[in-house]
Amino acid sequence: MSSKEFDVNGTDYKIVLTEQVIGHVNNLKSLYNAAYEDPESFEDVSSEISSTINEIASTVEPPAEDSDLDGLIQEIIKAVDNKAEEIKKELEAKEKPAKKSKSKK
Repeated sequence: MSSKEFDVNGTDYKIVLTEQVIGHVNNLKSLYNAAYEDPESFEDVSSEISSTINEIASTVEPPAEDSDLDGLIQEIIKAVDNKAEEIKKELEAKEKPAKKSKSKK
């Protein structure tokens, strides 16, 4: 878990990136993709998008203002993506065994 702080429209927000928050963000990205790929399905998924955004926003301190919600969600998505990239790099570094230099005699 890591804590992130964002400044959105002059308000400092803080969120802890828990597994639950990361799951909500990944779900939200999937919903956005579904709506983008099939615009006719937007009405079907819009309430689920709204619900997921509210779930994510409920974990932010202080409580998010409606006017800040869009920018805040964008920042949280970026933070989750960056965290995923960090984890991926760490795993790749662990998978590659350190090369041992062979001394020539």
